Amino acid sequence: MRYDYDLLIIGGGAAGFFTAINAADMDRDLKIAILERGKEVLTKVKVSGGGRCNVTHAEFIPDELVKKYPRGEKELLGPFHRFMTGDTVSWFEERGIQLKTEEDGRMFPETDTSQTIIDCFLQETSRLGVDVHRQQSVKDIRKDGDLWKVEINSTVYSAKQVVIATGSNPKIWKILERLGHTIVSPVASLFTFNSKDDRISDLAGIATEAEVIVFDDKGKTLLSSDGPLLITHWGMSGPAILKLSAWGARLLEPLNYRFRIGVNWMPGIGKESLELILRKMKLENARKRVGGTPLMDLPKRLWQKLVIAAGIPEKMIWADITKEQIKELVNELSCGIFQVEGKSTFKEEFVTAGGVELKEVNFKTFESKLLPGLYLAGEVLNIDAITGGFNFQNAWTGGFLVAKAITE
Repeated sequence: MRYDYDLLIIGGGAAGFFTAINAADMDRDLKIAILERGKEVLTKVKVSGGGRCNVTHAEFIPDELVKKYPRGEKELLGPFHRFMTGDTVSWFEERGIQLKTEEDGRMFPETDTSQTIIDCFLQETSRLGVDVHRQQSVKDIRKDGDLWKVEINSTVYSAKQVVIATGSNPKIWKILERLGHTIVSPVASLFTFNSKDDRISDLAGIATEAEVIVFDDKGKTLLSSDGPLLITHWGMSGPAILKLSAWGARLLEPLNYRFRIGVNWMPGIGKESLELILRKMKLENARKRVGGTPLMDLPKRLWQKLVIAAGIPEKMIWADITKEQIKELVNELSCGIFQVEGKSTFKEEFVTAGGVELKEVNFKTFESKLLPGLYLAGEVLNIDAITGGFNFQNAWTGGFLVAKAITE
């Protein structure tokens, strides 16, 4: 059985749908199909942002936006000058979807459900006559004269142009490798740190601002990051940790995700200042229990654990605290050392570093430099970002510019 199209898009995720909708909108005569290997389309959109869909991030300056991409920073600068956050917001508004900005800059649909975005995409593909074929697992992609042939079991689809928007799919990477592309081997990019430690046990759900440093085996700083840190059942998560996991994706994998971190629970306050603050607390709270009077905004239960870790008995009052104990408490507060013993996937949002080598792609059009008529969008490329809507912005930008290149 054969199916003929002008444009075939392999992958029914964010980048695939955005490419299809924009191409169909720009040229109504194009015959377009999306091929999705699963039973469901847009599965990553569905789970993103805890089911609310973190559409993009309120960063409107291309030079600043690219800094959120550990891989792809240089390559995305040009594309972001042509389609970025403001364009994304307008695109959804034109289709009746208002986005709202949260305190941390993440942008969500006002409805607070990813289904709003999914419904929009499905309505648009239906309105524009884009065929969506599910359960289409690609066996092979090859060039036959002027046409691309995409083989799926007993069906062969042919098209003038093909877009690969399959995300981190090893099978597709193998096909692309066979076609001549270089694939940068994938490693996990967004993950949480597993750490069993009495100082954070039974504190799951507590979040506080912190600065985190990753040390190498000689005690030198490998990476550092700051922001909200969330204590979980398995260890630590939150933006401060996720930024480290993204920037350190290639550094932490060879360590088998076993390394030491230092946590500063009082970012912005030096050790000497911290010691002076604690001495003042000793004078002002002489008759009170040390564990019962937390420092500034530090969550009380975390403070109590750090007090015990500094060797200060649970019932000790401030009047009885020694200079040595104050110094120990300063150390715990400013650079507590924790052993990380592995990683966990961040929610269901599995992101990898790795994919098609960026030098082999023309970032004006997202077309392969090696295979004319073949385009690549989204995470199939060796591009990934920190958490906060940036991976989706890469998908929207790539999808839009591919559609523009194809229809022009």
